[in-house]
Amino acid sequence: MKVVAPKAFTLEGGKRAVLLLHGFTGSTKDVKRLGQYLQKRGYTCHAPMYRGHGVTPEELLLTSPAEWWQDVIDGYNHLKNLGYEEIAVAGISLGGVFSLKVAEEFPVKAVVSMCAPIKRHNTEGLFDRLYNYAKIYKSFEGKSKEEIISELETLKNTKSDSFDGVHEITEMTRNGLQLINSPTLVLQGSLDDEIYQKSASYIHETVDTNEKEIIWYKESSHIITVGKEKEKVCEDVYEFLNQVDWVAS
Repeated sequence: MKVVAPKAFTLEGGKRAVLLLHGFTGSTKDVKRLGQYLQKRGYTCHAPMYRGHGVTPEELLLTSPAEWWQDVIDGYNHLKNLGYEEIAVAGISLGGVFSLKVAEEFPVKAVVSMCAPIKRHNTEGLFDRLYNYAKIYKSFEGKSKEEIISELETLKNTKSDSFDGVHEITEMTRNGLQLINSPTLVLQGSLDDEIYQKSASYIHETVDTNEKEIIWYKESSHIITVGKEKEKVCEDVYEFLNQVDWVAS
């Protein structure tokens, strides 16, 4: 069975714009609910789909984090080209790292970092994410257990620079956190792995703004935008954005 890949989306709702960024092996589905919630309340939202995501894990390994970052930049410029002058950015997991990098390099009204692994100092755990994604994807394709086992074994032996690239971008972003002076909201699941929890506190402590807040979700693990407390996440992001000093009404 052919799996239909998720696509980028733009939801027009008002003059205030939000760039929404998904994570590694994730897709725009991870931020779709948040985008719809914000759109209904007067925000225009755009979520780019990174190259190699939403398709086979083999295709993902043929792309690079540098290309995914370019897709993020293109997403930001998409909103600018549509005429939006005021843009906030919000991302989950690697998208959270990207959201911080956007805030370091481009003018943003505010930044929301969700479960961003900014304290990861190596590539540990990245292949496990890909491997789990591969198992689910190949199952959706309707492949037999034997086919899946064989293809997963091949995947284990596939060389790729993608993991090193993720580490490099994360490290660069971590080193630039003090450049961020926009209002910053850090969201983190309390049931998430320790690296993410440590990262959340570090981001909150390091960004150079007095307008910052950190919120913990006691019943949530990693992808908090689709977890048990997803509605609370939407409410908190909306409330935070509404406190920002927007020029556009």
